[in-house]
Amino acid sequence: MNEKAVIAKRVAQLLHDGDVVNLGIGLPTMVANYIPEGMDITFQSENGFLGLGPAPEQGKEDCELVNAGGIPSSIVPGGMFFDSATSFGIIRGGHVDATVLGAMEVDEKGNLANWKIPGKMVPGMGGAMDLVVGANTVIIAMVHTQKGKPKILKQCTLPLTAKEQVNIIVTEMALMRVTDKGLVLEELGPEATVEDVIAATEAKLIISPNLKRFGLDE
Repeated sequence: MNEKAVIAKRVAQLLHDGDVVNLGIGLPTMVANYIPEGMDITFQSENGFLGLGPAPEQGKEDCELVNAGGIPSSIVPGGMFFDSATSFGIIRGGHVDATVLGAMEVDEKGNLANWKIPGKMVPGMGGAMDLVVGANTVIIAMVHTQKGKPKILKQCTLPLTAKEQVNIIVTEMALMRVTDKGLVLEELGPEATVEDVIAATEAKLIISPNLKRFGLDE
């Protein structure tokens, strides 16, 4: 299992039966592939869907049915379409149980930077700023480092998407929870050691006394 699959599967195990979940573009969309059998999850897409389904078979794509990243998708029986006002009413109204997003940087206070690198063209912040303050749980799913440099910092250096809204960070190396006392290392990835995680993380980590390894076979 490659590192992105490891991240996606561990995040999927954090979800609960009956949850309404928003998945960000990129790696977070892989979470849908690892929902435990028998668990009922309703996927919400900020461009106006509840009940977003898997990617369609090649050749059966509907150009008018795409997720928030513009990727062809499907809709499950009972799913529905609506306008952006309704979609963001759902998000801002606290009706999304969890959102799973990628990140450029996260820090030990739960600050998130995932929309802009100064000097580079970007399409805009999109719905991320609404999701991180509207969803009940904010989960960051990302690789632990970028070209060998830490992405989990003492303090974000890039423009923030939101302040102190991240709850959980999952990488291929670790699961960390943001608390009032700091960033708690609760789980290790399949091949990581505590020393590996500390070396790859700029933020100070509190090692949980109940530290365990990802239970990906559970």
